Amino acid sequence: MTHEFRTLITTAFTYNQQQQACVMASVVALDGSSYRKPGVRMLIAANGTMTGAVSGGCVEKEVLFQAQEVFETGNPKMMTYDGRYRLGCEGILYILIEPLVVTEALYNQLTTAFEQRTPIQICAYYSRDIEATHHYLGSQVQLAAGAPLLLNGEETQTTPAENTLEFKQQLPPIFQLFLFGAEHDAVQLGIQASQLGWDVTVIASPKDPKTEANFPGVKSVLHLLPEEAHQLVIDEESAVVLMNHNYATDLNFLVNIYDKQPQYIGILGSSKRREKLFNELIDYKPDLDAEVLDRIYGPAGIDIGAITPQEIALSVLAELLAVTRKRDVPSLRDKLGSIHKEA
Repeated sequence: MTHEFRTLITTAFTYNQQQQACVMASVVALDGSSYRKPGVRMLIAANGTMTGAVSGGCVEKEVLFQAQEVFETGNPKMMTYDGRYRLGCEGILYILIEPLVVTEALYNQLTTAFEQRTPIQICAYYSRDIEATHHYLGSQVQLAAGAPLLLNGEETQTTPAENTLEFKQQLPPIFQLFLFGAEHDAVQLGIQASQLGWDVTVIASPKDPKTEANFPGVKSVLHLLPEEAHQLVIDEESAVVLMNHNYATDLNFLVNIYDKQPQYIGILGSSKRREKLFNELIDYKPDLDAEVLDRIYGPAGIDIGAITPQEIALSVLAELLAVTRKRDVPSLRDKLGSIHKEA
């Protein structure tokens, strides 16, 4: 959800520069089930343009209609959407609609937090009373240090009433994917990963002339030698895929990043290639922590019979997502023998 919030902040800042008002709608509570859960948000501009969504598409028109009152009064309000008789979700959404004013100062503070990979806490004050249109309703952001940042453009927060409810959400740093390799399959992985909202970095050879223009959607293309990989900020909200199509290059990169903390390290190629990498890595580092090997998935991907670069990208990203969400899937690393069935 962090990347969605970043998009809303960036878009709202653009509206503020254009002197166009906008409001933010946040799902702050839920009774029953719904397509999306509390913490999802959308942005509505005064001209009716919507950014993001709070459902699969069925709730947004009602949110747009309810937002008109906020534009007219400048006051936040609550709305509910009962999907039990209109949707298959069988839940009641409680949605806070509030003015959103992203000044240059606020934008710079949040952008710095995103870039420095600082966790962000959002606290929304709300009521289950849909008649509530009081000034104490609204959201604020708490960074690692400093006073809360108000999202309504005001300098001081009105003290919430005793019956005000709180919805708190901790947003981790935006998930990032490092692709060590710059061939055609890296292009497909970069496209699909960026569509998930991840920040994608491609690591190419210093001799490779490719740039960001060759990889639609990626954040950056870095030209590094394996021994320079230690400078990369690969934290727990990260994943790595080694895909150089050169065994020695992949091994050298693995040697230089094995002590970092990505949730997932994927290796393209056969099981034999993986075992050879493991053995040489252990020879290099005999006291290697077994947890490092547990994070390595090779052949990378789930067993869906992927053949084309697009299908392989889907397979790898599906496994990566399952690992980060702690779901069990049929991984190719557990398959004995050839990846593909014999013709």
